[in-house]
Amino acid sequence: MARWIARIQACRLEWRLANTSSAKKRVRQNEKRRVRNKADRARARNQVRSARAALDSGDPEAASAAVLLAARELDRAAAKGVIHSKNAARRKGRLMSQLAALVKG
Repeated sequence: MARWIARIQACRLEWRLANTSSAKKRVRQNEKRRVRNKADRARARNQVRSARAALDSGDPEAASAAVLLAARELDRAAAKGVIHSKNAARRKGRLMSQLAALVKG
């Protein structure tokens, strides 16, 4: 379904903006990448949100598991270029410091 919607949106933009065939192809590629990046960014954001909820719950074991999953998703998003690597490092650092404070006491 998402591919179909992306194709429709790309075709809508294609006839308005692009004149050459290479520009039309570029519009299609950019639309595909935008949809894919949006999904990857949302996946990372959801994992961070669940990690923050686990940290707020006060359970160190659940929080550490959730933080590790969030760190994995942030690394994956950074590797794909969806977010900047330093942005991922900053978010992971904040989560890890909160986890250390929770474990410490």
